Amino acid sequence: MFSSEHFIDLLIMGWLSNVPLAIGSIATISIFCERLWSFRGLEDGSRELATRVIEALVRRDLGGARETCEKSELPIAGMFHEALGWENVAADDLDRVFATRRAELATGLKRGVWMIGTVGSLAPFVGLFGTVVGIIRAFAKMSVSGETGFQVVSAHLSEALIATAAGLGVAIVALSFFNYLQTRIGNLNAVYARSTERLVQALIYIETAQPASTSASTGDR
Repeated sequence: MFSSEHFIDLLIMGWLSNVPLAIGSIATISIFCERLWSFRGLEDGSRELATRVIEALVRRDLGGARETCEKSELPIAGMFHEALGWENVAADDLDRVFATRRAELATGLKRGVWMIGTVGSLAPFVGLFGTVVGIIRAFAKMSVSGETGFQVVSAHLSEALIATAAGLGVAIVALSFFNYLQTRIGNLNAVYARSTERLVQALIYIETAQPASTSASTGDR
């Protein structure tokens, strides 16, 4: 009968592959949870902040727009605050400034995600390594004992199969986490891009509307 003690013994026998897989699993879960915690509320919060800043700009309340950015702890707030500090800058130049800052924000969003992808890519090979080691041990035991049969090699074959299953299991989980985080990062980058486009459009509107209103008031006189 296959007992839990026997299973633990097999895990210990295959430590060459099981220990790296265990370390990779811990790192994967830790990074995934940390990224989820850092992503919480970013999409909705960024949209809301962009709306509030743009509404303040439409009201010609530049100070209120800057104050809104200063009070927010969202990553996009720093980008907006820097953009509002630029004066007499063409829209194309402002787009390039935003592009640079969005790239910096994207780098921050991806922090540690590469490690999850690496674990997902390498885990099957680590499991395959454990499988090969288990089979080598099984044949070595047969050559030393001079006996054949399933009873002689069953323990090492079980070790090999467990290593394979562990490698595939870790890879499936890690790649699922990796793809989910990549999707979340893509959505956040899209929110940042749309928000900056709306802000640039609002600034262009203010610049073009100001001379028109000034000339109109002069004509009335």
